[in-house]
Amino acid sequence: MIHIQDPSTPWEVGNMDWVAALPPEGGKSYNACLVIIDRYSKRPIFSTFHKDDTAMNTALLIWNRVTSHTGLLRNILSDREPKFTSALWNNLHNPLGTELYSQQHTIHKQMGYQKE
Repeated sequence: MIHIQDPSTPWEVGNMDWVAALPPEGGKSYNACLVIIDRYSKRPIFSTFHKDDTAMNTALLIWNRVTSHTGLLRNILSDREPKFTSALWNNLHNPLGTELYSQQHTIHKQMGYQKE
């Protein structure tokens, strides 16, 4: 279990939860809601979306609804599968030129192996 230090400022750490299987809403037939809660202030942000949206679409939603107003979250807590979470993190950070390295990648690099 990973311990995330309590945030010292708003929108430093966010909890994300997907609420799916909602009745379609609006002209675009949104059928799910993404809930992002700031762990410091407990303020939630609710955004409708499609339950089958990709990590890229979810990243754009987060960028438009959260990051553009509060800055990048330092930590995101999510119960989604690791593959989706990794793709989401990369889609949020690639436009900024940052890279995510796994612990395995770091170990290979320290040992002198090149990771493809």
